[in-house]
Amino acid sequence: MSTDTCKNHLHVLPSVDPKGGGPMEGVRQVGLELQKSGHQTEVLTLDPPDAPYLRDFPLPVHALGPASGGYGYSSRLLPWMLANAGRYDGIVIDGLWQYHSFGTWRALRRLGLPYVVFTHGMLDPWFKRTYPLKHLKKWCYWPWAEYRVLRDAAAVLFTCEEERVLARQSFWLYQAREVVTPFGTRTPPQDGERLRAAFFAQYPSLQGRRLLLFLSRIHEKKGCDLQIQAFARVAASDPSLILVMAGPDQTGWASELQALARSLGVAERIVWPGMLQGDLKWGAFYAAEAFVLPSHQENFGIAVAEALGCGLPVLISDKVNIWREIEQAGAGLVAPDTLEGTTQTLQRWLTLDDAQRQYMARQGQQLFASQFSVERMAEALVATLGRVKAARPG
Repeated sequence: MSTDTCKNHLHVLPSVDPKGGGPMEGVRQVGLELQKSGHQTEVLTLDPPDAPYLRDFPLPVHALGPASGGYGYSSRLLPWMLANAGRYDGIVIDGLWQYHSFGTWRALRRLGLPYVVFTHGMLDPWFKRTYPLKHLKKWCYWPWAEYRVLRDAAAVLFTCEEERVLARQSFWLYQAREVVTPFGTRTPPQDGERLRAAFFAQYPSLQGRRLLLFLSRIHEKKGCDLQIQAFARVAASDPSLILVMAGPDQTGWASELQALARSLGVAERIVWPGMLQGDLKWGAFYAAEAFVLPSHQENFGIAVAEALGCGLPVLISDKVNIWREIEQAGAGLVAPDTLEGTTQTLQRWLTLDDAQRQYMARQGQQLFASQFSVERMAEALVATLGRVKAARPG
């Protein structure tokens, strides 16, 4: 099926706030990539129309908020979708568990139009084990909401085989037309020397130090506490080691983590720059010697892919769903999401010589180019939407 038959796409997601992480970033990047080949990507969100981050979002946005409550209900979604859905060649629901998915399902079922769902790891059984009360709450509306959204989708997209298999373990009432499709991000800027210099200009005290970079949300599922405790176990082996904990603190956990660092005697060896963007973010990748993420649950991890694209070896847990690809490529080190596992990856890293680290860096860049680039993601998404459109009645 020619990709030219599916030129106009709509992505539906709760928000394009950059603090939301992966789903928003994936939509943004695939939309920009598709523009190069004449495709148009529009975004429907439940953000307030005056949200400041909308001004910087590079794709056309239909903001139907403000949404109400934790579920993100908006009375404007259904009528807007009924009036406008027919003009799109393909519709993608990004994420679950908020009204954007159920409301879109209601409209498209009434119109008889197909759609696909990108789950973005939101069916991972980690949430079931970690938040049993929240899981019970989800069960209350699973049968009449998300179950139907997945059941009636023309395709339910998973970014790797690991995610697809895990998704089946969360709810026994589960039915989906599963498709494993590449997920990726744009190739990082390659002027590493300039970007590194920009980062050190902002953080001159870090020049000449050995930086381990955590760059993600400061959140329980990311294993931040494990990273701090493991770092405390190895910090004495080299006084030049510094842990950079970069990312937005959405739950107010950072103060507790900083207290943990003080109790372990490593507070002066950990830097908290907040959320890094633009040149400072890329500069942090190029200034570091390894990327660390001992996450308890990570569907894909755009920051992991970005690190690989920068030639930065990754030290991750086996709960980052692309860990098999990384381990097989020799692009990083993998261990369980425990204190012992996180410590082990740091200890192993510190025993490697320069040649071994450089080999990992090269392998990471090759892996990124072959599997995790936004170009591959865009090609696969258009092909999927093209097949869905071709099967549409009439």
